[in-house]
Amino acid sequence: MRPRILFVVTLAETGGAQTYVASLLAPLADGFDVAVAAHGDGPLRDAARAAGARFVPLRHVRRPLSLWRDVLGLFELLALLHREHPHIVHVNSAKAGGLGRLAAWLARVPIRIYTVHGWAFRAHRGPASVLYLWAERSLRPLTTLTVCVAESERRAGLAARTCDERTTVVIRNGVDPAAVQSAGARSGRPRLVTVGRLQAPKDAITLIRALAALGERPFEAVLVGDGPDRPAVEEEIRLLGLERAIELVGERDDVPELLAAADLFVLSSRSEGLPLSILEAMAAGLPVVASNVGGVPEAVVDGDTGLLVPPSDPQSLATAIERLLVDPALRRRLGEAGRMRVEEHFDLAAVHQAHLELYRGLLARSDLPLPSP
Repeated sequence: MRPRILFVVTLAETGGAQTYVASLLAPLADGFDVAVAAHGDGPLRDAARAAGARFVPLRHVRRPLSLWRDVLGLFELLALLHREHPHIVHVNSAKAGGLGRLAAWLARVPIRIYTVHGWAFRAHRGPASVLYLWAERSLRPLTTLTVCVAESERRAGLAARTCDERTTVVIRNGVDPAAVQSAGARSGRPRLVTVGRLQAPKDAITLIRALAALGERPFEAVLVGDGPDRPAVEEEIRLLGLERAIELVGERDDVPELLAAADLFVLSSRSEGLPLSILEAMAAGLPVVASNVGGVPEAVVDGDTGLLVPPSDPQSLATAIERLLVDPALRRRLGEAGRMRVEEHFDLAAVHQAHLELYRGLLARSDLPLPSP
């Protein structure tokens, strides 16, 4: 009998947690019985089917906090677990991480893994941050193993007592450099690209204000992604008179091509784990300008593979962007160093192997069926 594993993610939409889960499905297909549960009809559903995994649509598990809907989501997950009888439940993102671990504990699932793509109590402010912190501390005893995608997230979790040193590991995100098209030489105005959901803790407004601070410096910018903050982003672009310089293209399935047609990558988040978008940009040979938050400096070496700036600081961001806009040689040097760093430290094959060894070790210690070699 093959071991059964169920991945739970809040939404099936485009995002880092979804890409992380999708990347694990094919390597597990031969040795595991794999199912994926998420809300919506996004790319994760298609990735599951392409990998031969079963996709289970969730009705009540959604991102916004809602006592009544969250209770319904908990019972929905309990029913799913009683049907699937998984040996491993691997939850991702804050909402699925909370409801999924509680449901798995109630259903007596032997192994309950939680991957932290960025602690929610760090990404939010005020009462929401306190609520997430309390929830994470309460769920810590129900968690067999916590996986952090960056060393910074592990340190933050240990300091906040949301995870234990003995049951927490770091497996950094990775990409397949061979699958990423390298950026080529371009003529004309330098083009920058950013990829991310238009919602906090992403901070497109700071980027737009930084671009406005460039004055008459020629550039063109492509913002990839969508979300509830899009009207505010569109309004900021209009108020600052940047309609001709900035293009909002929404969610796209041709991000590799957009990266290959760019000169630099920018990410102005207020909070991050270890963003796959930065690794993909580095694999494409793009220099990166990014906020110095979370696990970003574990990937972007300031002055070597890109430039780091304080979060929510449009002027510092503008200064860093301008430095790259005016210096093609610097862009080329940082981009080449970034691609080499990804190849050496963030290769997707190593991520797959680390997860396979993790699952096998937990199954063996619990005297459960092991995957075929």
